[in-house]
Amino acid sequence: MKIIVLGAGSWGTALAISACRSAQGGHEVRLWARDAAQVAAMAVARENVRYLPGVALPASLQLVDGSVEDLPRLTSGSDLIIIATPMAGLRQMLHSIRDAQVPVAWLCKGFEAGIGHDPGMLGHEIQQVVAPGLHAGVLSGPSFAQEVARGQPTALVAASAHATVRHILVNAFHGATLRVYANEDVVGVEVGGAVKNVLAVATGLCDGLHLGLNARAALITRGLAEMTRLGLALGAKAETFMGLGGLGDLVLTATGDLSRNRRVGLALAEGKTLKQATEALGHVAEGVYSARTVAQRAAELAVEMPITQSIVDLLDGKLRPEQAVARLMARDPAEESVPGQD
Repeated sequence: MKIIVLGAGSWGTALAISACRSAQGGHEVRLWARDAAQVAAMAVARENVRYLPGVALPASLQLVDGSVEDLPRLTSGSDLIIIATPMAGLRQMLHSIRDAQVPVAWLCKGFEAGIGHDPGMLGHEIQQVVAPGLHAGVLSGPSFAQEVARGQPTALVAASAHATVRHILVNAFHGATLRVYANEDVVGVEVGGAVKNVLAVATGLCDGLHLGLNARAALITRGLAEMTRLGLALGAKAETFMGLGGLGDLVLTATGDLSRNRRVGLALAEGKTLKQATEALGHVAEGVYSARTVAQRAAELAVEMPITQSIVDLLDGKLRPEQAVARLMARDPAEESVPGQD
């Protein structure tokens, strides 16, 4: 199979490495970046020093560069196109390859930032507007790039309305250390991937304030309920949120030390400004950019998401970390319910 991965950040590089050693074998994998200098440096070092240091690139992995306008030519002849940019770049990438005749999948998680009064969109919503003719989907789930690149056991979910897309994603990446499960609920998988980033900021805040493991467990559990409520309102299936794209991704991102979103919450708890917290990462923390859009979409659908709203107010400087926690603890008593159950 001929696979091209568009975007040489940590996750795109890790997945390209994984595809090279897939148990299916025989894949011809190319990794694209628009920055010619970055590609040249990777070619010399056979390592992505900036985004994935310490992990050698397989000898079979081909590195290519070029402008976004070159993508129709560069992707020609591929059997599968993977978009590995941040969410902010997805629209442009989809527009560039909108006439592709092969399956396309993206790795980014989150909502696109809203423009004016227009709410931010999930990946599949962007694709329906920009490139409705594509057979596309999303590859998501609990996965840190470093662990995938090193061949540590990982499970992902390939979500698409098209069986052909689900099938080719499984064939491309399922291997000895990477399991890929198919799911047709694109909405649920994408909502899970977006909201978990916001909840990871909240959990990092909780841990940074040393509130204890009880508090962490409560926050993750009630965060899952928030995620599910929004997903159901957008047309997702309740059971999706108990799988890899929901609970699995939430637990990893909220508790794992490699989580950028969690580290933002930890930094805010230490008294750092949002700018200081994000600049220290050197990478994008999607939860920071998605939080406001998650809250906006929830408000439009009359979905209650108190944890998300508290994080938005914290990021906007309306609340201090201690005040955000106090607000959540001061909420009126209520009966616990599981969204999606009768």
